[in-house]
Amino acid sequence: MEQTEYFDTFENNLLSELLKLCTSHKMLEGTLLSSEDIDERWKEYAPEYMADAVPQVNAFPAAAIAWAGYVGMAVAHRWDEDWATYATEPYSALHGAEGFDDMDEHILQNILGLSLEEEQSQKIEDMMRRCANTAITYIRREEVEAQSTKAFYIFARTTRVLFRIGAAMELHRLGYKFEKVNLGTPSILN
Repeated sequence: MEQTEYFDTFENNLLSELLKLCTSHKMLEGTLLSSEDIDERWKEYAPEYMADAVPQVNAFPAAAIAWAGYVGMAVAHRWDEDWATYATEPYSALHGAEGFDDMDEHILQNILGLSLEEEQSQKIEDMMRRCANTAITYIRREEVEAQSTKAFYIFARTTRVLFRIGAAMELHRLGYKFEKVNLGTPSILN
């Protein structure tokens, strides 16, 4: 129980920090846009994502973390585009020609429909890099023994945060936002 609270606190603190970071760069507006459908997809994709990402942690830690954000963007885009069609899309559909290694470019170009040279792509890449570097700083502060069970769970929680941030960024890019709804007495207008 104590361990779960520790990981929950780590995850919530990291999520809060990345939300502030993305908001300061106008990629979000202070709230985490989300959907149960999108969040549930991470539960399905996480085991395969972890199998791809964990071997990359030592050589390419920022990519191993940031690519989860791109996965979140892809899922959010698919959710908006046609969830009935994409609700069962396999994780492997997010891979590029080189598998996990070029997943970021594949998602930007072939799923989000952006050119790698355009400003929007560069903003996304910069934001994902900043988020990953901030996450790495948070992980290092924990002083977790490398390759330990605790390190694995910290990494898993970190990638889930990046997935959720990526999904929120894409929902924001697509024009979604939270609005206060007046729950007063309904009326019918003629």
